[in-house]
Amino acid sequence: MAKEKMTEQEMEQQAKVGQSISAVEKFFNENGKAIWICVAVIALIILGALAYNKFYVQPRHAEALEQMFPAEASFRAQQYELALKGDGNTLGFEQIISEYGNKAGAAVYLYAGECELQLGNFENAINYLKKYDGSDAILAARALSCEGDAYVGLEKYNEALACFEKAAAKADNVYAAAYLKKAGIVCEELGDKAKALTFYQTIKDQYPQSMEGYDIDKYISRIQNAE
Repeated sequence: MAKEKMTEQEMEQQAKVGQSISAVEKFFNENGKAIWICVAVIALIILGALAYNKFYVQPRHAEALEQMFPAEASFRAQQYELALKGDGNTLGFEQIISEYGNKAGAAVYLYAGECELQLGNFENAINYLKKYDGSDAILAARALSCEGDAYVGLEKYNEALACFEKAAAKADNVYAAAYLKKAGIVCEELGDKAKALTFYQTIKDQYPQSMEGYDIDKYISRIQNAE
């Protein structure tokens, strides 16, 4: 009896499997053309994306990097106008961004922002620096610090302070001391000497071997003696 019962169960399962297979076959018979069209479209999209990347994106990236070399050399030579604008034969960061966007790498916005900062064009500097989205923590902190410097140039001290604090938190190394010092100076400008003192004390406690750490005592003493 158990064998017959098992056989009946198997027969029922086989019938269900047969029904499922028939349903699948029916579905493909009715929709096979549409399915193959979808598969073909997806394949064309993938092939198109691969071709676009290989024959357009990669060459443009290489071309953009090549254009960066003269501009970077001018930047290192502190020829900021030349680095930003180019000389008619080579492109500056401004033209590289206009023509290639970020294909030259995120650093192009940092370079352009620093050039504008050095030239005193603070609003332009901020616009470029805000577009920097590199993953390198040190460069990201530097971009924030430069943005803070630009806000100082515009006498927007609260915005500057926010940038310096973010830069110090992001750097978390000896570079942080410079950003903390800038934050302290801005706090003094805002009349918040107590907060300025906390920034200076952090430099003394956490970054005593930094350049800022060597003379931070005079900043601390100046505030304490004024109280």
